[in-house]
Amino acid sequence: MIATIRPSSISESIPAPASKSAMQRACAAALISTRRSIIHNPGHSNDDKAALRVIAALGAKVTELDNGSIEIDSSAIDLSSPAVGQSGLTVNCGESGLGIRMFSPIIALSRLPVTITGEGSLVSRPMDFFDEILPRLNITIKSNNGKLPITLSGPLQPRNIEIDGSLSSQFLTGLLMAYAAAKARDVTIKVNELRSRPYIDLTLAVMEAFGLKTPENKNYKAFYFDQSPAQIPSAEIVYTVEGDWSGASFLLVAGAIAGKMEISGLNVESTQADRRIMEALVEAGAIVEDTVNGISVRSGSLKAFEFDATDCPDLFPPLVALAAYCEGTTTIQGVSRLAHKESDRGIALQKEFGKMGLQIDLQDDLMLVHGGKGLTGATVHSHHDHRIAMACAVAGLKADGPTTIEDAEAINKSYPDFYDDLCKLGAVIEKK
Repeated sequence: MIATIRPSSISESIPAPASKSAMQRACAAALISTRRSIIHNPGHSNDDKAALRVIAALGAKVTELDNGSIEIDSSAIDLSSPAVGQSGLTVNCGESGLGIRMFSPIIALSRLPVTITGEGSLVSRPMDFFDEILPRLNITIKSNNGKLPITLSGPLQPRNIEIDGSLSSQFLTGLLMAYAAAKARDVTIKVNELRSRPYIDLTLAVMEAFGLKTPENKNYKAFYFDQSPAQIPSAEIVYTVEGDWSGASFLLVAGAIAGKMEISGLNVESTQADRRIMEALVEAGAIVEDTVNGISVRSGSLKAFEFDATDCPDLFPPLVALAAYCEGTTTIQGVSRLAHKESDRGIALQKEFGKMGLQIDLQDDLMLVHGGKGLTGATVHSHHDHRIAMACAVAGLKADGPTTIEDAEAINKSYPDFYDDLCKLGAVIEKK
């Protein structure tokens, strides 16, 4: 699909999309809770759909309810032999990096071999972590030289273990879930250089909401499962997926550079890492206010800012769109976190925004964005990366001419309603 964004002003209100980070974790937690769960406000991005497919393949019964909610019944599942002991089972995580890293340790609870596949950029992303760590937990693994597909057979046995958290916190999320499902007792997962700590806060919050045993968090350096049993709730679990700060960050930036907007459904006290977009907006000079319905953002006199995105690397694309219209040079730290995303995001942002006339320098772990000179409408490419597509679209709202995005359907991975939502705010977008 090709999407063309015309220079536009926005001035409307909109609800936030559902958080795919919370939705995918809720799917995993519902699976290992082995009971009936009702999920309200479920997401419908490609990553969310992939998570639902995975748990269904593992034996969970997934039902869409008339009110838009989803029922997940895992009460009949034996996690040690999923899908009623089906041999040769294959599950597909789509393009979800969280999905592959979170579900693999859970799948490894099975005594039977299960093969995990993926699509798109996921098949080329490194999975060396599994080759290194999972065999220490009684798991046999066969991989494609550290990449997908991988075949796992266990069952996983919780043990004291030490892992590297510098690449992604998503590996730890999977281990925490799997240890809880395996009823871990008196064991510790030690973590070196844990990145994206807020995502682990989200994982623990979701685990608690689904009645799973949560470990003691020892300053993010160790997670200790004590000897007490989990307090399993007797009733069904009801969970509401909160609004997504990751997707909303693009809408908030749109308000800051192209008029004004109001968004509802965001929890300002959320554990989601990307709620820190509010700090950047305020520092950049956007006018941010609390309203009866949520949060409003409107244009101000925008100036360069400094921001450390090491623990929230998904904010780089909307931050670049914001910085493009800020007078001066904006400095964003954490570029090293961008190499193994759907694209090499640092390079992709530099290349595509360069087509629009923006100079971006990459210096070690820093990104320098030389903004305030306006952008030129141009033809850009998403690099098959949903966040690159959304960043270019938002930036195009104030360019001096139309901005055409090739492979614009990349947004379906996380926020399939993105272009429609921008139009609801007043943007003029043509899709073909």
